Amino acid sequence: QVQLIESGGGLVQAGGSLRLSCAASGRTFSAYTMGWFRQAPGKEREFVAAINWNSDTFKYADAVNGRFTISRDNAKSTVYLQMNSLKPEDTAVYYCAASRGSITLATTATLYNYWGQGTQVTVSS
Repeated sequence: QVQLIESGGGLVQAGGSLRLSCAASGRTFSAYTMGWFRQAPGKEREFVAAINWNSDTFKYADAVNGRFTISRDNAKSTVYLQMNSLKPEDTAVYYCAASRGSITLATTATLYNYWGQGTQVTVSS
């Protein structure tokens, strides 16, 4: 069992930055592919970014590529999402998730085994 707790959300002006953190419980954090997803009001949950177990493979959604950076610290059982050049359309609840599967399939939400409770990110124009 893995428990995930996100933090770092908040209100920021367009063009600003935020860093989300997701702390995981359990001893096998390093075995999981980790991902970030987001869900805006009235929209489906969408993939944002993913990182494999040893941080040598990454995936990003086209909408955030070049602005967001995912990273992880296995010693701290934590995954991060650095968000720069934020836009109003980035406003959403952001969720981190853990998958036992390969990063090859990391864009598919249904393949993740554990989810955090989410943290709100609001970008004002």
